[in-house]
Amino acid sequence: MERTLKPAFAKPSEQDLFRLLRKEVNQTVRLLEPKRKFIIRLKAALFPTLYVALYLGAITRGDNLRILYSCYCLLGVLLVLNFLNLIHEAVHNTLFQRKWMNSLYVHFFDLLGANSFIWKVRHIRLHHNYPNVMGWDSDFEQSPMARVFPHGVYTRMHQYQHIYLPLLYPLYLFNWLLVRDFKDFFYKDKLVWKVTTIPRMEYVKLFLYKGLFVFYILVLPVLLLKISWAQMMGAFLLMLFTASIFSLLVLLTPHAVPDSEFPMPDGKGNMPTTWFVHQLNTTNDVTEDTWFTRFFMGCFNYHIAHHLFPSVNHVYYPEVTEVISRFAKEHQLPYRRFPLAVSLQKHYQLLKNNSVQEDIFEETM
Repeated sequence: MERTLKPAFAKPSEQDLFRLLRKEVNQTVRLLEPKRKFIIRLKAALFPTLYVALYLGAITRGDNLRILYSCYCLLGVLLVLNFLNLIHEAVHNTLFQRKWMNSLYVHFFDLLGANSFIWKVRHIRLHHNYPNVMGWDSDFEQSPMARVFPHGVYTRMHQYQHIYLPLLYPLYLFNWLLVRDFKDFFYKDKLVWKVTTIPRMEYVKLFLYKGLFVFYILVLPVLLLKISWAQMMGAFLLMLFTASIFSLLVLLTPHAVPDSEFPMPDGKGNMPTTWFVHQLNTTNDVTEDTWFTRFFMGCFNYHIAHHLFPSVNHVYYPEVTEVISRFAKEHQLPYRRFPLAVSLQKHYQLLKNNSVQEDIFEETM
């Protein structure tokens, strides 16, 4: 991996706006904390229990294929719900007060098929620090089949990306769990190697947990039930397809739209704005706000609040976002939010926009 300069954000002025905003947000959280703690504890117990209960239902009643496929479809949903509400919070140390409890809980992600160590590096040290910065945001370090950055490398294949990429999106979790994690460990040209060196013990845990996941989700049901490998593989693919669709509703909407900026550092690694303004320029919210999005989907629609205040649990985001929105308006700062359907349309438009190579000699007058 080529060791390029880390992007450096501009220093805030003496009157740091973010400091003022953070003070108001902290006051809002303190007022809400007594009422919201119960919701955090409830989710920490409920969603893992539902996942285990569905799995037990599948391996005890799954000789009825309708039950098997129904359970595995819902397991895909629960995989995403556990990630959004619990694992994502634990990796930011906002699920429990004690850090060691959060670190222990993150290993639940390993049992769901992902690798917690490498995802933490990607999410905390790369995506949160450098959203939408090419060569540093691991969320956009995907297949060369996708050209998300307007200044990214262009090939003739990309002229069709707005057609073939949506067709491949249902394979997103399959790629993440069974391909991408291994690439990050063994291909030293991957972004994670810019910011970390992987300990040997993590290689052991990678194979141990991946093997355990494949055993309990694929092998054990075949051994216990009167079903074929093909039928079991169908259930497994249904689980990953369902999880992929749910997860992409969350992942595609906050950054990968034409309205978001994709700034580049200069030759010395300097970014054009402060970290605070950069987060606002590269992130947007989703307008849909229901009990379902708050309780089950981890308030994914309030993504700006998460990027500005990752140490605040998502149960506080609706009120925190009200503070951010008002503060941005008062100080002429960018703040964007779109309906979910509009955000998905905008993502498609981004793919279509970047399917054409910009002509630097085009007449602009």
